[in-house]
Amino acid sequence: MRVGVMSGPERGDATHKAARMVDDARWAEEAGFDTVWVPQVPTDFDALTAIAVMGQATERIELGTAVVPVHAQHPIALARQAMSAQAVAGGRLALGVGASHHWIVRDMLGLPYEKPASYTRAYLEVLNAARSGGGSADVDNDVFSVHNPLTIAPIAPLPVLLAALGPVMLRIAGEHTDGTVLWMADERAVGEHIAPTITKAAEAAGRPAPRIVAGIPVCLCAPHEVDAARERANRILGEAEISPNYQRLLEHGTARDVGDLCAAGDEAAIAARFRQFADAGVTDLSVRLLPIGTGREELIASKLRTRDAVAAIAAELR
Repeated sequence: MRVGVMSGPERGDATHKAARMVDDARWAEEAGFDTVWVPQVPTDFDALTAIAVMGQATERIELGTAVVPVHAQHPIALARQAMSAQAVAGGRLALGVGASHHWIVRDMLGLPYEKPASYTRAYLEVLNAARSGGGSADVDNDVFSVHNPLTIAPIAPLPVLLAALGPVMLRIAGEHTDGTVLWMADERAVGEHIAPTITKAAEAAGRPAPRIVAGIPVCLCAPHEVDAARERANRILGEAEISPNYQRLLEHGTARDVGDLCAAGDEAAIAARFRQFADAGVTDLSVRLLPIGTGREELIASKLRTRDAVAAIAAELR
């Protein structure tokens, strides 16, 4: 199982955030991580711009988006932006996309959200045509009629991963993409629901075994601090639980909130949780560092301890 870290969701002004994300990427590469995952927060820094900036500051590490909402821009525009960022990053981009949620697409963007799965399938047909490098994207489907010449092409294979939680989206991911990017999926949900569904769809479509990227919060702490870590996870990350998509996903597992999903405790406890995800079928783990403490200095110290512990655990899992 490959292990990566998230960078970017913390608050901060754009100038300082860009510098911090570059520092995160450099550290992750030097620490031996496989990937840096950049969430596309609706109110925040553009993920693919961050990838381009990180790509200039690193040499080896994969750089992934987790995830870019497909409703926010035309698939040709996203393809052009992604292939540009991939070129800047030397071919190290993994493009994670998703249908997002009603409270982002409908309530924030003011766009229809009646048939997200059908829209996503149609969107991927255009995106895949554009990333094929054939010189033109020509697709006519129920949503798009696209006949767009393209002089830009991927400088290396450009993997596309789809955020897929339910059975329909998982089948779409297996049939049209290279895997899935997850949030709010515990080990049971992956092993009994996600991995079998997407793998069967990929096999039926004649595609390689899909990547399964699971995002989880992680906090290195003493055993008596585990409850505090889970409470903090629920407090700062719990807004995701308002989505019906996540609620339905939780029904497939044993976790009832993001606190339950959190890998918290000492090094042995975190390593054991990582192995459980690997045994469930996760190919890539995306770690959201979760510091605990009172005040800025304690939070920073907690984050640094956690990231160093995760780096050591990741090296043992290779």
